[in-house]
Parts: sequence; C-alpha cells; structure tokens
Amino acid sequence: MLTYRVEDMSCGHCASTITKAVRLVDSGAKVDVDLSQHLVRIEPTEAAVDELQNAIAEAGYTPVHVSTESAPTTRQATRSGGCCGCCG
Repeated sequence: MLTYRVEDMSCGHCASTITKAVRLVDSGAKVDVDLSQHLVRIEPTEAAVDELQNAIAEAGYTPVHVSTESAPTTRQATRSGGCCGCCG
C-alpha cells in the first residue's frame, strides 16, 4: 500500500479527480481517499510508484509520498478556501 499526502486536496471533486487519474494508469488499483487527513492510499495492481505519483501531479495536485508508519491518525486541515474551483 502506498500513501501520499496531498495538502491541496480538500473536497469530493478533488478526491474524484485523483481517483480517476490513478485509475487511468492502473485500472485495478484500490484507492482510498481520506479528505480530513489529506491522504491518498493506493494499492496498485500494475503501475509503478512513480507512475502513480506522476498521475496525481498531472491532475493538478502535489502528492508527497509518506511511509505507512509515519501517516498521522488525526490532523487538522490548515488550508482555507477552494482548491479546485468547485468548492468555496
């Protein structure tokens, strides 16, 4: 399982966009998005780590790979305003 912190993801539209981008490079990937913690967890079936990270970046987001052990259990969102133009 790969985990990415995506601080500029803050709404359902962002989560959907990232999920679609990941599935374009790995159609069988399991994608779990946690908006409150700004985390995207991916269980790939065929794509390499760099392909998945590049797919998220090409969708307009800034993914930072984090190890599963260092992923936080709770986190406060520090961003205000919209991220993708769909939310206020």
